[in-house]
Amino acid sequence: MGFKFVVLATDVALWALFAAIAGYGWRVAHHPTLRATWFKVLRDPAALCSALVMLLFVVVTLVDSVHFRRQLPAKPGQAAGTVYYDTRTESLLDVALARQLAMRESTYSEPLAAVALIKQNLVRDGQNVRDYPRLAHGGAHLADPARDRAGDIIQRVVAGAVAGLAVAAAFGLWLAWAVRRQHGGTAAAWRALLADRTELPLRALWLTFTVICLLAGPVVALMGHYHVFGTDRTGNDVLVQTLKSVRTAFVIGLLSTVATLPIAVTLGILAGWFRGWVDEVVQYLYTTLSSVPNVLLIAACVLMVQVALDKHPEWLDTGAERADVKVFLLCVILGVTGWATLCRLVRAETLKLRELEFVQAATAFGVAPARIMTRHILPNVVHLVLITTVLNFSDLILYEAVLTYVGVGVDPTTSSFGGMINLARSEMSRDPVVWWSFAAAFTFMVALVLSANLFADGVRDAFDPRARALRPRLTLRKATGG
Repeated sequence: MGFKFVVLATDVALWALFAAIAGYGWRVAHHPTLRATWFKVLRDPAALCSALVMLLFVVVTLVDSVHFRRQLPAKPGQAAGTVYYDTRTESLLDVALARQLAMRESTYSEPLAAVALIKQNLVRDGQNVRDYPRLAHGGAHLADPARDRAGDIIQRVVAGAVAGLAVAAAFGLWLAWAVRRQHGGTAAAWRALLADRTELPLRALWLTFTVICLLAGPVVALMGHYHVFGTDRTGNDVLVQTLKSVRTAFVIGLLSTVATLPIAVTLGILAGWFRGWVDEVVQYLYTTLSSVPNVLLIAACVLMVQVALDKHPEWLDTGAERADVKVFLLCVILGVTGWATLCRLVRAETLKLRELEFVQAATAFGVAPARIMTRHILPNVVHLVLITTVLNFSDLILYEAVLTYVGVGVDPTTSSFGGMINLARSEMSRDPVVWWSFAAAFTFMVALVLSANLFADGVRDAFDPRARALRPRLTLRKATGG
């Protein structure tokens, strides 16, 4: 059976963005100054461990960004050479989670449950009784769930934890092998790693990876036979929805930031360099934009986009493409309406840089303003742009959750943390309480946002000398009682 690749707008943008990041990494590897600065970022244990967590989320995002449509089997009487494809668009992540996608129940079920959450009328021994029915997939391999479920879960958890420890041990040995030259052999490098005497905080990295393996191993061992995070109202596996929401979070966080940068950096540098009426116009623009409530402005733009797409269904072939276009346009709207803060920072930094000696010397030698802005001003505000970008990434993820919660976020057919939280508000008020959808979305979103914030702290300390100089002063004041 063949397939046809489907190229979504967000797929192209994500892959292009990650390719640009990879290109920047290659430049860092061949640029001594940048390499030394990023080495300072990796020396921070929290930043290094956060980078590992974010890397795992990136892998899930990339796997979920390769879409295709399966070829339908030929029907009797179909013309030779005619090929039809399924209207449903899948990704490689859907293929990896095919068993979990097929494990659809009729309604709610608790995490690791073998029976449904709600009692139903059943026929048992020829009599009508009201009891909790067996799930069609969760715990279906058990002969007697009341007797065998606990032991089966414990057995699978232990097996998954042992497999996770084996993977973590292999990763630790690989780390020791990678730094063997600096420590005179693999055995000495392994002892240095355990004693935390390596140049980079590899022990913290290894311990973080071990914790991840200890959590992921049991989940992988259980997910083929149970619903680890339960099911939602329509019986869909909550774990699948959570993993599918990771891509939406990255799309919103990364693409919205990329849409912000050209406007903010260009207008900020122009306002700071030319001053005068140019500065007044730019200040008027971002002051006016900051005065308008962002939620109302974004909601108006999103509703106009939805109306346009609803009036012209012929623009897009499948529902997946329609939902993807809505997400892409939401990123553009967030970028166009969210550049004011970064523009203000770049303008202030440009005002300071244009008065420094090397810029004054370039002006005295008759260098064109455009060349000065591109060769002298822009490289010296990149650190500020990088710090703000990493910090805004987590803010935009939370912003998507808020927008979806109020009904103006992504399409309802698109999995997102905000959509899961929005659906959970009615589930939290019912009896019995359905808490697992909210807990799963909250846990994964906190893990992603926290890792982004900790990594942003490391980037700020490495790229902003004033941030590095401030910490010793605060420590000294505490020690002296100042």
